[in-house]
Amino acid sequence: MRVTLPHDLSREEVRRRMRAHADEIAGFFPPGLAKVTTGWPSEDRMSITAEVMGFTIPGGVEIGDSAVVITMDLPMLLNVMRGPLEHAVKKEGARLLAP
Repeated sequence: MRVTLPHDLSREEVRRRMRAHADEIAGFFPPGLAKVTTGWPSEDRMSITAEVMGFTIPGGVEIGDSAVVITMDLPMLLNVMRGPLEHAVKKEGARLLAP
């Protein structure tokens, strides 16, 4: 799954907002469904690992000059959740980038 969120912010401001709200990423999933961990392997990349229904789903956030790209490697059995999850990521991701 790949979701692109356009922005008109500086990379520094996107980083600041993403770091400030990283603990809210678990909210992309229905309540109590996922345990999410994040990390920053580089300045413009945040890693995300979600544990959902016994599956470990790796993903990440790439910060670019004009967009943030969020990717998650959904296992085949969770592809049925792809549409609702993409919608939630777009909605919540845009909210995380808001002031």
